[in-house]
Amino acid sequence: MLLSLNNVEVVYDRVFLAVKSVSIDVGEGGLVALLGANGAGKSTTLKSVSGLLKPERGAVTRGEIAFAGRDLLALDPPERVRAGIAHVLEGRRVFGHLTPEENLLAATTMHGDRAHVKRLMERTFAWFPRLSERARTQAGYLSGGEQQMLAIGRALMTEPKLLLLDEPSLGLAPFLVDEIFDIIRRINKEAGVAVLLVEQNAAAALEVAEVAYVIDNGRVVMNGTAEVVKANPDVEAAYLGGGHSVDFRAVKHYRRRRRWLT
Repeated sequence: MLLSLNNVEVVYDRVFLAVKSVSIDVGEGGLVALLGANGAGKSTTLKSVSGLLKPERGAVTRGEIAFAGRDLLALDPPERVRAGIAHVLEGRRVFGHLTPEENLLAATTMHGDRAHVKRLMERTFAWFPRLSERARTQAGYLSGGEQQMLAIGRALMTEPKLLLLDEPSLGLAPFLVDEIFDIIRRINKEAGVAVLLVEQNAAAALEVAEVAYVIDNGRVVMNGTAEVVKANPDVEAAYLGGGHSVDFRAVKHYRRRRRWLT
């Protein structure tokens, strides 16, 4: 297993328990979706993996996170990047005053071989032809979809084994969402990069993911193959726009029902 979270708990300001006993596995080259509503704990889970909790006064207070056989909690964020983890944060956060080409170069400080950097850039532009067309335009003038492509492309310049994507479809038109997810699938298949994808757009995420977890109120309440999770009536009702509304917090012993495993 490439990434394994085992009973992870995250606390903010030593008071607020945001993630409660979360266990998630991502295999080598896997594509896993983490679904849930706003405030469910999805982004916090990603930050526990990349090590970006500390600036927000958060900390993993319980549990284990292992990556490629190593104790991830013992590593600081730069060491996690060097180990093979890249995190694309929600909101794109590209360097607006730099061109796409310069944004990509900014992520290559770990690479000393210029020829290798050039090959990585050529590969990234092949995945994102729009960026190649606008390689010398300031990133601040790119569309939202192009900025999202640039944020993903910049992360790929570190040659990650695992790509953490936080809401890549946020604020994008439906046709751009389809394009972004097609590229994510292609990167996963062609480069063998494992992906842990946080998404509110459950329909889009379940189309590309192999395995899915549903998180609610800081807990994983459901998991299984994407097909099984998609077919679950509670997921359909809560996230896919069908049936009645479901409040997971009002359902006692929800985990014991294990409907998603049948």
